[in-house]
Amino acid sequence: MYGHGVINLKTPEEIEQMAASGRVQARALQLAISKARPGVTTAEIDGAVEKFIRSQGGVPSFKGYKGFPASICASVNDMVVHGIPGPAKLQKGDLLSVDIGVTLDGWVSDAAVTIPVGGEAGAVAQSLLETTKQSLFDGVEQCRPGNRLGDVSSAVQTRVEAAGFSVIRELIGHGVGREMHEEPQVPNYGEPGTGPELKPGMVIAIEPMVNVGRPEITMGDDGWAVYSSDGSLTAHFEFTVAITQDGPRILTPWHEASGASQAA
Repeated sequence: MYGHGVINLKTPEEIEQMAASGRVQARALQLAISKARPGVTTAEIDGAVEKFIRSQGGVPSFKGYKGFPASICASVNDMVVHGIPGPAKLQKGDLLSVDIGVTLDGWVSDAAVTIPVGGEAGAVAQSLLETTKQSLFDGVEQCRPGNRLGDVSSAVQTRVEAAGFSVIRELIGHGVGREMHEEPQVPNYGEPGTGPELKPGMVIAIEPMVNVGRPEITMGDDGWAVYSSDGSLTAHFEFTVAITQDGPRILTPWHEASGASQAA
């Protein structure tokens, strides 16, 4: 389940370089959150984010990746991930997931948040957001040397299923470094004590993707967008995390930036 490829360990100096990329990424996410208001199009958000990333000397990692045409993924309501920004206007109460990758000096950082547009969400949607975000932090807490990747996966799954929601199984997190997708694969479900041992220098993107309803997903007509098969609401939160001797280090600290409460 976790793959058998070579996991590239990063030096402390390389992790610092990744952290610099992650700081730009976190600010880009906060910019996207601040612009996500009723009546705004996802294409407008995409343009603002790309301009910001380039102003910081970075490159949008997603743009052109396997032909993806935009700098952000903007996914609304029952769309899980990989939404192509476009002319549709956001509406009050929409759940908007924004996923952004930044490459700075050759190092990639990747993170995502889901927010209620207009600051309002129903009780179920609010529970979904809180649960998914907390499951991410639960996963991060397990990112300590000597633990196993299954400890991370299990922590996410336990939180999500305890709330009555479903972990999407076909979509997973991944290693990050000079490439956006490196080993190891990071599922959001699993058994504690299984999988590769976590070692200092490993950097992974943990990204719970959670449906209110059943876990199955469906591919959209454009070949990119992924939806919950039953049309239920879905949420996606993601950090790039380094495993260090001192424990987990979040390299994309969108939760610490100004206005982070909007991501709650």
